[in-house]
Amino acid sequence: MTNLLPENINIKHPDKLYIGGEWVSPKSGRSIKVVSPHTEEVCAIVAEAGPEDVNDAVAAAREAFDNGPWPSTSVEERAGYLRRMGEILGARSAELSAAFTHQVGGLASMAPIGAMLGTKNMFDYAEVGEKFEWVTSQPSSVMGYTANVIHEPVGVVAAITPWNMPYPCITHKIAPALMAGCPVIMKPSPETPLEGYIIAEAAEEAGLPPGVVNLVTAEREAADQLVQNPGVDKIAFTGSSAVGKHIANVAGGRMARLTLELGGKSPAIILDDFPTEIAGPLLARTITVLSGQVCGMLSRAIVPAHRHDEIAAAIAEEMKKIKVGSPLDPASEMGPVAMKRQLERIEHYVEVGVKEGATLAHGGKRVEGLKGYYFEPTLFTNVDNSMTIAQEEIFGPVLSLIPARDVDHAVELANETIYGLNAAVLTNDNDAAFAIGRRVRAGSVAQNGMNADFELPFGGFKCSGVGREGGAAGLKSYTETKIILLQDATATGQPLFG
Repeated sequence: MTNLLPENINIKHPDKLYIGGEWVSPKSGRSIKVVSPHTEEVCAIVAEAGPEDVNDAVAAAREAFDNGPWPSTSVEERAGYLRRMGEILGARSAELSAAFTHQVGGLASMAPIGAMLGTKNMFDYAEVGEKFEWVTSQPSSVMGYTANVIHEPVGVVAAITPWNMPYPCITHKIAPALMAGCPVIMKPSPETPLEGYIIAEAAEEAGLPPGVVNLVTAEREAADQLVQNPGVDKIAFTGSSAVGKHIANVAGGRMARLTLELGGKSPAIILDDFPTEIAGPLLARTITVLSGQVCGMLSRAIVPAHRHDEIAAAIAEEMKKIKVGSPLDPASEMGPVAMKRQLERIEHYVEVGVKEGATLAHGGKRVEGLKGYYFEPTLFTNVDNSMTIAQEEIFGPVLSLIPARDVDHAVELANETIYGLNAAVLTNDNDAAFAIGRRVRAGSVAQNGMNADFELPFGGFKCSGVGREGGAAGLKSYTETKIILLQDATATGQPLFG
């Protein structure tokens, strides 16, 4: 296999997989070609794992958990390993940034932020783990006994991650898993495998025991093999709700543990006190972040009906100002979408929106004169909440403007969706923002923008997922709870059962 990589990314073994502490050639003999969305050319070639390779990775992780030292390593030692990995990864921030730009088409100006957030997860979970109460004791309701509540590692973890923010997503899984004492198998998206290689090299350099960190770069069929393997105790997945439902069905058959961070169709509710001259630029500039390819994207703007036209005009005017261009150009404000099929998906939804009667107020087509997968910032107005573009996740720079009669109607519209990941309330009244936030069925609600604190529990209601990532709640999700009742030294009574 030809070792093709961007010149500013140095990966030692792109033609191999990392399994059991060794770099091994894929038994499939196949490779994955990574296409850059802003050039439409192959920018990297990496190994492709097949079913046998996936099973080997599970066996290696299983050995590391069942017979290796990692689960019984002290909290302080595990935290030390995470910090060492964080230091190594921090030194490779430029490579991680370049990987994001080449694979996803994310702006070079934005890429260092993603690299920083991804590496920060390693340090954050080291600190969370050191403060976490792994063992607590309390008097038992059984007379003469003390109850010990213990949090133990859940076991082997499959970390399956998406293409839109690959590095922060993968460290948000492996950091708590490793801190909890769980070996992990990384299965990044085939469109964005390079971060996985950099992490595996960091684990090797940091000296983690064999099998504690494994990397299988593979297509979706191999990921399914990973989900179905009975040696995997927990699946941590970020991606579409459709795939998440499939994983849940498979995992339910053997009661595997799950954390699923899935899709969204997140509303922004605009109240009457929020100025149009602020709302327009805010909404236009939000939907174009990473070309709209963000799970918690505010893709539905619910506005007072009497202000619909003025807010629509303000959004459209701001969209005209957004410079779409190469992610390598510092002047670019929006780059391409990540892949050809995503571009075609967005085009399909635009066609459906027009057909169902929404007004295409701005954009709606590919950017002329640019090679790559570029799509214009797009605004639909007079959208009925029952329309396809208001109900299905487009994952592109397409905003639907939905009129509401009053605040109660706005909340009703916000909740009329199968999703419940994120939301925003645009108002300068904190009390109103809090009150409406309590009524919206979403895992996160922010005042005046698309904001999220990933050190706090993050996840969704309804079809937006199961479980939470972030902070102590995220760490706890990689543990099982065990109770050990010990008889007090002075106890003379008999056990309750016996």
